[in-house]
Amino acid sequence: MGDYFGCCCGAYIYAGVDLSRRLYGLRAWLWQRLSAVFLALCLLVFLLYMSFNSPSSYQQWLDWVSNPVVNVIAVLFFFALILHAWIGLRDVVIDYVHSDAMRLGVLSLIGLFLLANLAWVARVLFRVMV
Repeated sequence: MGDYFGCCCGAYIYAGVDLSRRLYGLRAWLWQRLSAVFLALCLLVFLLYMSFNSPSSYQQWLDWVSNPVVNVIAVLFFFALILHAWIGLRDVVIDYVHSDAMRLGVLSLIGLFLLANLAWVARVLFRVMV
């Protein structure tokens, strides 16, 4: 383990890298639970809607997905999914990867992967809207 240098805001600097955890402890736990509830509610509403009013053609599906309300909810759903995944994976990595350099590398790869997925979802949803 190397030397940690604290700063006034509670962040820690290790070899020039900010290792602060903006979502930690109770705050991370709360965001994890709130995002899980939101994801579960969205999935439940989606399944109920599809059970009683499923689109029978591609055009009906496209019309439903291009509805601004559905599109905004889809954006919020995928943002909550990415946030939920980040908090969960970050906590697992922090708990089980003990080397600081390895932890930084793994968290960077996970972050890039999640951001790439978010960009892909945004691209898909934007194409549907236009």
